[in-house]
Amino acid sequence: MSFTEEQTAFRDNIRKMVARHVAPVAAEIDETDRFPLEIVKLFGEMGLMQLWVPEQYGGPNGNLTMACIAREEISKVSPACASIAALNTMFIMPLLHFGSEEQRRKYLPIIAKGGVVTAIAISEPQAGSDVSALNTRARKDGDCYVLNGRKQWCSYGVVADYIVVMARTSDSSGADGISAFIVEPKQMPGITFGRHERKLGFHGAPNTPIFFDNVRVPAENLVGEEGKGFRASMRALDLNRPTIGAQSVGLAQGALEASIAYAKERKQFKRSIAEFQGVQFMLADMAMRIEAARALVYECARAGDEGDWKRLNLLASMAKCIGSDTAMKVTTDAVQIFGGYGYTMDYPVERMMRDAKLTQIFEGTNQIQRVVIARELLR
Repeated sequence: MSFTEEQTAFRDNIRKMVARHVAPVAAEIDETDRFPLEIVKLFGEMGLMQLWVPEQYGGPNGNLTMACIAREEISKVSPACASIAALNTMFIMPLLHFGSEEQRRKYLPIIAKGGVVTAIAISEPQAGSDVSALNTRARKDGDCYVLNGRKQWCSYGVVADYIVVMARTSDSSGADGISAFIVEPKQMPGITFGRHERKLGFHGAPNTPIFFDNVRVPAENLVGEEGKGFRASMRALDLNRPTIGAQSVGLAQGALEASIAYAKERKQFKRSIAEFQGVQFMLADMAMRIEAARALVYECARAGDEGDWKRLNLLASMAKCIGSDTAMKVTTDAVQIFGGYGYTMDYPVERMMRDAKLTQIFEGTNQIQRVVIARELLR
């Protein structure tokens, strides 16, 4: 990709940081499934967690391209750690686009200081791809809303200081009647967490069910207009999906680099396996897929940075879908190149393949992305 001088310097700094701080702990985080607080602290100090906070609120005033660069580079060794970079995107975006100035002045300077973990709670046990089917309720009671319900797959919610929660405020069907609220799980009574999900991959990135039992949320914590929360969540997803594509590209690039190094070293029939055409063709196909996906990711990022929302909606689904499909294909081929060793935990490609699977599922399954793409094409 062709980056500006500033973007290239940013990328190079990320690479140095990854080699020094992330690569040495990536396998251990996967094995223990611990939430890496030291990475949170480091990324906060570097301004990576709060990339989207505007300068006027004390933030680094980053953009979508920078978020993609950070996540791609970190994902070469750990997509779970990469999720911590620009982690607060899904909380910040609803405030920037739909929140009040009072909310922005209250929360954004806190996030800008770094080290603050936020989350967004949308999905429920019966409302995954169909966000409009959610049942968590928010009933107006004086100067508060009372929340009752359950959320599933809320990444980092169990360790978050603030969460944007989507809840139904009217009996209107579908997306109408869904509102967004800022909750503070460590301060508001009635919020509890279930069992930590034991996942195939992305260890170190906690997913825990959240239960709301008569949680009183001040009315001023309503983000935007009542009944407009669905729109807020869709805008946040449009801006976050390209970063999932970038994570996927980084993951695939890491698997390719590991495969090339191994193919040069591994000898069979008195030759390195890199000399066999079958392996060469696999490596060539892996590289082509990665370059194509990367080009789409950064074209999408450019559209987002230019505020081309109509184009972003289509490209975001494309970038996420192609990127994650590429990650799954490339990491699977990487395991094949490593042979029996690729199936062991002694080499990183086994972990990479497990991590890649989630990229096809979260932030909207790839089947849903294809629905979005087709809908835009047929308008």
